[in-house]
Amino acid sequence: MQLIYQCPVCQSPNIEVVSSETSRLACVSQDWSREVTAADIKDDNPKRCLCCGNPDLWRQKDFPQALGLLMVLTGGILSTIAWAYMEPAIALGILLGFAAIDMVLYAVMKDVLVCYRCSARHRKANIDDDHPRFNLELNERYRQEEIRLAEAQKSNT
Repeated sequence: MQLIYQCPVCQSPNIEVVSSETSRLACVSQDWSREVTAADIKDDNPKRCLCCGNPDLWRQKDFPQALGLLMVLTGGILSTIAWAYMEPAIALGILLGFAAIDMVLYAVMKDVLVCYRCSARHRKANIDDDHPRFNLELNERYRQEEIRLAEAQKSNT
């Protein structure tokens, strides 16, 4: 499994290969480290976030969002240009072509687990089919928690 995360101390990006034998995660540029226990990972399936220990993980397709937005923008612009030249069949063909590409990518791309709290990405893991997808209510709870912690730190300093 591959873990992509930001160091909680220095916010530097880190990529580590993690297996059942891995005992510790460590930031390359800071003194931050976290122990990986048997409760964290079982059969290359993370039971909780390996970076922060949060048990709430959600699954999504492992596809770069920027590339997806670029594809949508390109399809929209190309179809608009075809529509401007009074070629509605070509405009609809372009949109259908991009929709077909999207369906193929959705079927081919693997899933990745993402932590609600620290946004660490657990790639190339054995993900259970019953693992939950994104939950907006749960995400909002963690977002509000982060805001409260930041305000508490400001008031303590």
